[in-house]
Amino acid sequence: MARNTVAEQLVRTLASAGVTRIYGVVGDSLNPVVDAVRETDGIEWVHVRNEEAAAFAAAGQAEIDGGLAVCAGSCGPGNTHLVQGLYDAQRSGVPVLALASHIPSRQIGTQFFQETHPERLFGDVTGFRELVAHPEQMPRLARVAIQHALGTPGVSVLVLPGDIAGRRATGPADTSPVTAGRATAWPSEDDVRELAARINAAEKVALFCGVGVRHAHREVMALADKANAPVGHSLRGKEWIQHHNPYDVGMIGLLGYGACHDALEAADLTVLLGTDFPYDDFLPKKGVVQVDRDPRRLGRRVPLELAVHGDVPATLRAVLPLVEDKSDARYLHEMLRKHERALTRVVDAYTQNIEHHTPIHPEYVADCLDQVADEATVFTVDTGMNNVWAARYLTPNGHRRVIGSFSHGTMANALPHAIGAAYAAPDRKVVSLSGDGGLSMLMGELITVQQHDLPITTVVFNNSSLGMVKLEMMVDGIPAYQTDHQPVDYSAVARAVGMRSVRVEAPKDVHEALREALAADVPYLVDVITDANALSIPSRITADQVAGFALSAGRTVLKGGVGAMVEMARSNLRNIPRP
Repeated sequence: MARNTVAEQLVRTLASAGVTRIYGVVGDSLNPVVDAVRETDGIEWVHVRNEEAAAFAAAGQAEIDGGLAVCAGSCGPGNTHLVQGLYDAQRSGVPVLALASHIPSRQIGTQFFQETHPERLFGDVTGFRELVAHPEQMPRLARVAIQHALGTPGVSVLVLPGDIAGRRATGPADTSPVTAGRATAWPSEDDVRELAARINAAEKVALFCGVGVRHAHREVMALADKANAPVGHSLRGKEWIQHHNPYDVGMIGLLGYGACHDALEAADLTVLLGTDFPYDDFLPKKGVVQVDRDPRRLGRRVPLELAVHGDVPATLRAVLPLVEDKSDARYLHEMLRKHERALTRVVDAYTQNIEHHTPIHPEYVADCLDQVADEATVFTVDTGMNNVWAARYLTPNGHRRVIGSFSHGTMANALPHAIGAAYAAPDRKVVSLSGDGGLSMLMGELITVQQHDLPITTVVFNNSSLGMVKLEMMVDGIPAYQTDHQPVDYSAVARAVGMRSVRVEAPKDVHEALREALAADVPYLVDVITDANALSIPSRITADQVAGFALSAGRTVLKGGVGAMVEMARSNLRNIPRP
């Protein structure tokens, strides 16, 4: 029976804003909120095993559907567990509201049991974090928190003491409409003219794209065609720009491949489009212009000759009529040839002797997964070597999604991200590319997947090693230490919680195991025993180069193959005249 409490007022306000679920772990200070969810139609509580996973799940949901997602943590430890996932959500720029319950209000400041200071705790995660100290502040603060998360977009935190949540509300829920920040940021006319003039004056133009080109594929292709510009991308930009792209030259960075670095270095003008690529060592330091809808990002990585504030699609639509067609395509053709040669040289690294190589090449597993998965699959990817395999083997097509902790770089994100994605897109297949290191950190979420009967396929790249950490040690010229551990049978763990699973140790069984798992409309885990030595190292490196490996690795094609991208690169050469 409804009691018209502050908690019920909050939950009704959330439901009115389109929230259909809250991820979290129930606990004493959250009891009024949990009970309000039970009493309210149209909203449910999704029980996870760790609040960190709750925040990741909310971020995964928001990545897919773009709407507000909500997670919750009880006072003290429940709050502190939220931090990791909220950092990821904030840096990914997705709308997440965290409900951080608090100790009884009269005890605040007395070092009471489980006391923390959430307003301070979440200070680096969000610009909005407010304490509800009186019932009269609700639902106004809830409305502000919702709008902040949607409008930024990013994280907001509402701190709610359990006793305040249980008190009688002083008014109704807020049912007024909320809105996300979808207004277009149009560039100034002066900036548009200057951008066009610089593109027209440059002999060699290169485009480097980030996630900000999400709705600008057509415009980027039109600009590349007019300017005869090779197009590179960051990992977050890959899914939005690489598909149907005859100008593609790959990626830069430690996960990089192809001719992207060479193209940027050789260009007279590099145009950064919707990217905040953090590794400035890989970016050119002169002849750079940048376009971004967030003016705070302009020029914070490298010096700029021109900074343009505006949405990428709107900016390019404005500038395209002013850009002159370049007749000299030699630079573009040279980069496309170099890209194709670079990719072709490394294919043998994962195609030779596959049927007999055990442990299994992880590259081969990723390539098979790319072939078996359907066109609308949502992939979630653990940080580490799985980022490498996803970057090089998951072929974008304009419909697939690839979600990871690409800005925060935390381990263990893939499975909880998949939980949120599965709720957001019940009609799409969701696949978690989990490293054994990442999975073991939040392994309890396998129980969450099974309990809620989420048809997620978890593919475990099981090499009994922290592969990326081993690589980082190599970069620093020190021997790997504490990176390896005793083998674990994750398929047996999955079966123990009631999940269907299979353990794959022979290459010949990989394709069929993945096909069967993805065809099943139930939770499924595929435990693939992969080669721990399959590190992403350059094809040639000397002892003198070890110290500079972190830089050189991203500037060269790395050993390990690139899957279907080889054919894409070759197809882009068909209409180029032979030299």
